[in-house]
Amino acid sequence: MTGARDRKRAERQKRKRRSAERSAPSNGRPATDAGEANAEPRSSESFQERLARRSEERNAEARAKLEPLDPGERPGAVTVGAIVSGILAVIITVSAILAIAGVDAGDREIKPFPLILFSAVLWAMAIGMWRARYWAVLGFQTLLLLVLLASAFGLVVVNTVLQAVGTTLLLAGSGVLFYFMIRAMARIQMPKGPGAD
Repeated sequence: MTGARDRKRAERQKRKRRSAERSAPSNGRPATDAGEANAEPRSSESFQERLARRSEERNAEARAKLEPLDPGERPGAVTVGAIVSGILAVIITVSAILAIAGVDAGDREIKPFPLILFSAVLWAMAIGMWRARYWAVLGFQTLLLLVLLASAFGLVVVNTVLQAVGTTLLLAGSGVLFYFMIRAMARIQMPKGPGAD
């Protein structure tokens, strides 16, 4: 088996030498030493370089299709995100107020400080997205990513059909919103036109 492997390696090296001799330097003289024979021409690209170039070409095409936001314009996905963030902020804020007031929550002891902190973050994201700010969209996408992961793991441990349907809807909804916010983020990040603040 080792002999067969050595033969294959030797054949591969012969093929490499032959291809290197065929693509000899442009001045017409054949490659003289082994280092020059095995060297690839400088004009050829490695696999990683080709991959990077193609990826950059696709990115340039995608950027060319994007239109910058007009002054005061807000993408639809960002508007939906701002509304969702605002609703969640209201719910968490009310929960924090009830926790401070000492409303009975059964056997659970609810600490208000984490609720206050989380509601402040949600309010900041809602206001930031309403004003089409990049940092707010990025923060909300991070939250959506956490929801996606939690709902995907939640599908593993569901007990009823209703839980499965609810978790699947949460997974699908947050995934769709996440997808559309990527394009919205690209438009927000584009240079502003003249006259924009």
